[in-house]
Amino acid sequence: MGTEVVAAVTEVIPAGGSVCHAVLFPFMSKGHTIPMLHLARLLLRRQISLTIFTTPANRPFIAASLPAGAAASIVELPFPHDIPEIPAGVESTDKLPSVDSLFPHFALATERLRPDFESALENLRPWPSFMVSDGFLWWTEDSAEKFGIPRLVFHGMSNHAASVSRAVAGDRLLFGPESDDELIAVTRFPGVRVCKSDFEETARTPDPEGPFYDFVMKAFGAPSRSYGYVMNSFHEFEPVFADHLNALGKQKYYSVGPLCLAEVDDVCNNKKEVVLAAKPKPKPAWIQWLDEKLAEGKSVLYVAFGSQAEISEEQLEEIARGLEDSEVDFLWVIRKGGGGLEERVKGRGMIVGEWVDQKGILGHASVGGFLSHCGWNSVMEGVCAGVPMLAWPMMAEQPLNARMVAEEVKVGIRVEGSGRTGFVRRGALENAVRELMAGEKGKEVRRNAKEYAKKARKAMEEGNGSSWKTLNLLIDELCNKEEDAR
Repeated sequence: MGTEVVAAVTEVIPAGGSVCHAVLFPFMSKGHTIPMLHLARLLLRRQISLTIFTTPANRPFIAASLPAGAAASIVELPFPHDIPEIPAGVESTDKLPSVDSLFPHFALATERLRPDFESALENLRPWPSFMVSDGFLWWTEDSAEKFGIPRLVFHGMSNHAASVSRAVAGDRLLFGPESDDELIAVTRFPGVRVCKSDFEETARTPDPEGPFYDFVMKAFGAPSRSYGYVMNSFHEFEPVFADHLNALGKQKYYSVGPLCLAEVDDVCNNKKEVVLAAKPKPKPAWIQWLDEKLAEGKSVLYVAFGSQAEISEEQLEEIARGLEDSEVDFLWVIRKGGGGLEERVKGRGMIVGEWVDQKGILGHASVGGFLSHCGWNSVMEGVCAGVPMLAWPMMAEQPLNARMVAEEVKVGIRVEGSGRTGFVRRGALENAVRELMAGEKGKEVRRNAKEYAKKARKAMEEGNGSSWKTLNLLIDELCNKEEDAR
């Protein structure tokens, strides 16, 4: 991308005369992009003008997510198409043939965007007051320092996972004699216990090597030089861990979520956005199905393991049999498989193989439980909807999220046998589903989930909410610093 083209597309008209301008750069993955776009809405509502960087294939999704008439510009950076093992045209991890094997190659290749990114930064007007970029785009820290722009890191994980990971690494707890599944006390947090299998292999190998290790070292090393971290959480949900991180040193951790509530204007701000359309959009088939279940007085289990998890055919069959045996009504969103399950449970179960509005599903009155991989976005969406969870972690920091869900805040139940290296039998899943939907433990976690849903909305309330105040504090710090510099 040439300089003249960049200059032509990056001129931003500030909202309401604002001189505060922010750069946002999400990682090329739906799970990372969506919460960053929710953050964009919060910044726009505070009269911050935005420039959002992405690649051509990801631009349509971002453009469709921004409010009409927003003071925001989108800049496309050409994605390299000669990455070994990655098909040409793939610009998002959601499209990778295999996330497990190809993710590190994809993530490392993003550094090749840096020259075009810096060329675009040079031409931005007004000059950025600050930058929020994904932690996986570690190289943007060097770009930010080159131009003197304060950079905030967006990792999309919980304060709990960040705190426990730091403590475990700092005390070298993963190199003791314990087996992979033996519980280990985290000395800095009384009552918190983990096991080696909760962590990626690179974290528990004395001398790790390879592309994934190279990526981890880059992604988690660069943020130590940043201005701070933006956390998709709220203080009331994990106060011990949020306070712990903010007591570590010079960097601040700003809990400004749950970001999934950024669009709920009528709930959080007593406002309603009126949208005029020629024709109302028809309800998706799965929403119509949930409407029918609501009319029948049925409570539905929503099942979704995210877009990144790779599940074996054998495990998919166990899931299908467990859901069938549970005799619970369920909606299962899955990229592939199902093994003829829908026909076997006709009328009781629905299987969807396409992208859905998960937040809309969780907010449906018929949904009474959520079987989830415990990606942090899903945890936040489940909590905000007041829907209790069945925790089935599979990768990344999901095992730590699952422990938080089931052991710390108690808004869910852990599926027996689940984990990074586990295999869940149909009987274990059947029992967990029955307990969540109709058991005594299910009643307890349901009560807790509803209480945290109230706290989440309160945290986002305009003027008084803890997250609202935290984001205002951050904006005041960075925008006023820019004013003083001028």
